[in-house]
Amino acid sequence: MKTKILLINASPRNSGWSQKMLLAANYGVLDAKGEPEILHLYQYDIKPCLGCVSSNPKDCKFPCLIKDDDFNKLGEKIVSAQGLIIATPLYWYMVSGQLKNLIDRLTSMENMIIHVGRSLLDGKVAGFLAVGNDSGSITAISYLMVTFNSMGVHIPPWALAYHHSKTNILDNKEAILNSYNVGYNVTKAAKKVSDIIKWYRSDIQIEKMINRIKEVCDERKENIINTKISYAIEKLKDKIIQQ
Repeated sequence: MKTKILLINASPRNSGWSQKMLLAANYGVLDAKGEPEILHLYQYDIKPCLGCVSSNPKDCKFPCLIKDDDFNKLGEKIVSAQGLIIATPLYWYMVSGQLKNLIDRLTSMENMIIHVGRSLLDGKVAGFLAVGNDSGSITAISYLMVTFNSMGVHIPPWALAYHHSKTNILDNKEAILNSYNVGYNVTKAAKKVSDIIKWYRSDIQIEKMINRIKEVCDERKENIINTKISYAIEKLKDKIIQQ
C-alpha cells in the first residue's frame, strides 16, 4: 500500500506560483514512491470556525458540528492521508484567508484528544511552501509549522520552501529544488512514522510527577543553601586565622 500524500493549493489560482511549487513537490512524492493527490482549497466551501471549543470543549469534535459546508468532506481526505504538503500565497505577510479557515476548523480534529484520547492529526507528516512578491514567507511557514506541530503533526528535515520576489518562480531553481525535496522528505518520513499511532500521552500520573519535581527542586534548593553556609563558614575561618 502506497503512502498517501495530500497536496493542498491554498491559492485561488489553479496555475499560479503556489501551484507550480506544489507540482515540484508532487514530483518528489512520486520519486519517493508515494501516492499524491492535489486539491485546490478554494474549490471547497469552508466557513469560519464558530469557536465551540471555547464555549464547551466537548462540543468541539470531528466531524465538525458545522454541516452546511465542505470541511468535513475535506477532513475525511486529511484523515485518510499519511502526509500533507500545503502551498500558500502570502497575503499581508501571512497565509491566505481560506487556509486560515481550514486551520481553525482543524481544531475539531486536534480536540478529539478529549473524546478518543488522541488528535486525529497525531503522527501525520507535513511540509510547507510559501510564495509571494514581498516578505513574509518565513513568518507564514513558521506559523504553519508551530500550529500543525501543536496539533500532533510531525515536521521532518527539509520540509519548507519559499519564494518572495517579483521574478517568476520557475526562474528560482533553488526554490523549485527545495519544493521537490519537501515532497520527497514528507513522503519518506511518512513511511517511517505511520506505524506510530499515538505520540502524545495523556495517561500518565501527572500529580505524582509534579510532586516528584517539587521534591527534586526542594532538595536542590537545600543543597544550595548548605553549600552557601559551608562557604560562609570557611571564609569566616580564613578571616579568623588571618587575624
